[in-house]
Amino acid sequence: MNRWLAVTINALIYFYILSPILVIIPVSFSPAQYLVFPPHGLSLRWYQHFFHTPELVGSLVLSLRLAFSAMVIASVLGITVAIALVRYEFPGRELLRTFFMAPLVIPGIVLAIALLIFFSRTFLAGHFGALLIAHVVVVVPYVIRTVSASLYGLDPALEQAAMSLGASPLTVLRTITLPLVKTGILAGAILAFVTSFDELVVSLFLAGPNVTPLPVQIYTYIQYTSDPTIAAISVVLVAFTAVAVLLTERFTGFGQLM
Repeated sequence: MNRWLAVTINALIYFYILSPILVIIPVSFSPAQYLVFPPHGLSLRWYQHFFHTPELVGSLVLSLRLAFSAMVIASVLGITVAIALVRYEFPGRELLRTFFMAPLVIPGIVLAIALLIFFSRTFLAGHFGALLIAHVVVVVPYVIRTVSASLYGLDPALEQAAMSLGASPLTVLRTITLPLVKTGILAGAILAFVTSFDELVVSLFLAGPNVTPLPVQIYTYIQYTSDPTIAAISVVLVAFTAVAVLLTERFTGFGQLM
């Protein structure tokens, strides 16, 4: 009885969390000129409108490029910092940990204003470079946290055994450490990509006329238009994320970290 009660409660929680997505999917196929649920018929016109609107497609490509670049840089930086924080003792280690974790606790609006003030005094203002650096600042804590969690679960004796057999620190890192914490690295990379791709507040402050990520473009679009194009965009993004996570789980066992 208790088991069925727990299953029912979990199902209700999942339904509550996923209900906006369950609503937005049929709305995206509506032939109407405005958002309506349930839709009166089915049509692909809003998906066509999305992929035939240069501003939206351009923002999608920019967001993908920005998120991928931020993911790569944050992964390299996050792995390096995580190894230093977990495997080595040095003065100021906790201060360094607090410094890198700060973006998780600082309100987004405060961080965005600080970054805007900083970049407004540089040649990067309104350029892709400013957005990239800001996104790396936002997402690198996720990589550090997940990689650190994997490192804490890795027996240091394995690395010590390799070094005792003559392996250099770089060889140990390449052949022992990184392969054994690949799940944490992958989890951090996925979190970094998704967080960067979805980041609105920082992007809103730093976006320029020629560098407008998709979240900012969506925010601007819905201020003046109420057609189901936004629903179509949302479904495409949800499908893309779901496929990425499922493929990752299928080939790497991502769920082991959960």
